[in-house]
Amino acid sequence: MRKLIIPVVVIFIALLLMSMFVVKEGERGIVVRFGRIIKDNNTEVARIYEPGLHFKVPVFDRVHDLDARIQTMDDQADRFLTAEKKDVIIDTYVKWRIKDYGKYYLATGGGNTSTAESLLKRKVVDSLRAEIGAKEIKQIVSGEDSTSAPTTPSDIAQTKAAKAALAVIEGVVPMKKVEGQRDQIMADVLEETRESAKDLGIEVVDFRIKKINLPDEISESIYRRMRAERESVARSYRSQGRQRAEELRARSELEVATVLAEAKRKAQVVRGDADAKAAEIYAKAYNQDPEFYSFWRSLKAYENSFSSKNDILVIDPNNEFFKYMNHSELPAK
Repeated sequence: MRKLIIPVVVIFIALLLMSMFVVKEGERGIVVRFGRIIKDNNTEVARIYEPGLHFKVPVFDRVHDLDARIQTMDDQADRFLTAEKKDVIIDTYVKWRIKDYGKYYLATGGGNTSTAESLLKRKVVDSLRAEIGAKEIKQIVSGEDSTSAPTTPSDIAQTKAAKAALAVIEGVVPMKKVEGQRDQIMADVLEETRESAKDLGIEVVDFRIKKINLPDEISESIYRRMRAERESVARSYRSQGRQRAEELRARSELEVATVLAEAKRKAQVVRGDADAKAAEIYAKAYNQDPEFYSFWRSLKAYENSFSSKNDILVIDPNNEFFKYMNHSELPAK
């Protein structure tokens, strides 16, 4: 009898351990028995096991843990065609979580997250493709929502660059205000995806467009056209600058010439006044004593003529120039 007690106890403990399972925080558990999900009594809703310790039927029941947290689906960007038949590359992300665990388990083949995201992505892309196909690229890029207005210098620069790219794509600068519908597109896609994702047991929490780009083969040509346009504007500014510089240079040269001419005129007037004054003084001195004045002028002439020892003067000694050198005495007054 004692020999049977030990195996029975071991089997009981093993069955007890096999019947217990723990659901972690942030997860929910469902139990599958014979390939069917165990549901609550008298309902068609799957029985959900909250985080904690629970019991199951050993051997026959299998527990599947499903993530109950909000998850992010951030896949590669896709190419879409606008109403203008122009390609754009749009990068998006989706926030989602499991709403109906039983339906989610059946729709994804056993709660496979990759399968769930693949099915959800298909619904999101289909809805977004329909919205983008009915809008022009200006409406897709622009947004009037104040909550999404650029606040940092980098965001403002990106907004200006996007507007410049739009002007290049259209070939002309749009004259009327474009009504931005990017926020409305996101709201419409979110609403449609929420409704269609109910078949998967998924609740779509949020949908956002992260980035809108042009294809590489188009971007390069646009950049070239933008560069050519900027170079044309730069040449225009340089030409205006050179013209302005020439005007300023001509004006300054005219002012300089005017100032110099006025200065020369004043100098000539002052010099003329001085010469007249000197002539007047000389005339007065000459009238007071003409002989002494003639003698003084002769001495100044001698001084200027014989100031250098190398000077040679060929002249008749009896010339009037040597009058005072030939007569040592001055004539009486």
